[in-house]
Amino acid sequence: MQKSCAVKAALSPSRMSTYEARALAAGHDISAALKLYAWNARICGAFLTPLHICEVVMRNAVADALESVHGPQWPWNPGFDRSLPRQSGPGYNALKDLQCVRQRTEKTGQVIAELKFVFWEKMFTSRHDDRIWNTHLRHVLPNLMSTETIAEHRKRIFGDLNSIRMLRNRIAHHEPIFARDLLRDFHVIQQLIEARCSIAAQWLLIEQQVMDTIKDRPF
Repeated sequence: MQKSCAVKAALSPSRMSTYEARALAAGHDISAALKLYAWNARICGAFLTPLHICEVVMRNAVADALESVHGPQWPWNPGFDRSLPRQSGPGYNALKDLQCVRQRTEKTGQVIAELKFVFWEKMFTSRHDDRIWNTHLRHVLPNLMSTETIAEHRKRIFGDLNSIRMLRNRIAHHEPIFARDLLRDFHVIQQLIEARCSIAAQWLLIEQQVMDTIKDRPF
């Protein structure tokens, strides 16, 4: 118990409070809360590979669609600039993000690599349906189910990218994720990759450690 209290003090009582509350609700003590904390860190690490692959795959899909509409130099295309929302005040500004990134490079690939995850998420808002998605969604994501409309797919993808970006942000800030439906999170990631490339989705299943780590949850 003395060791557990020392670790709790090192991590901080406020940080451990969420884990202690869950352990207490399950009839366990501080040592179990620390096991949950360590497991939460492991599952966060396990998710990094699927999140990495999903982000790269999805941003490449969007970039392919943008190239089809605006050409290979789409980050510098005035028409693409005009298609992005003009906004002021707090919140993410896609146009400002693009302008800042493209000032640092002359290569489209480098722009793709440096734009924030949220940029690619915001590309799936309805404002881009007529210009991009009605024509190109099924070309860049060829494995989408034919039973749903383009608008339905686009809306669901937007929501899915938002959900996994929130997961990614919590992981990046070392926050608890144990209360999430982590199996669903993984399946969302897998389905997004599957929409682009079924072989890549199968490869992810081989390389991932999420499933085994979920099975090792302490309680």
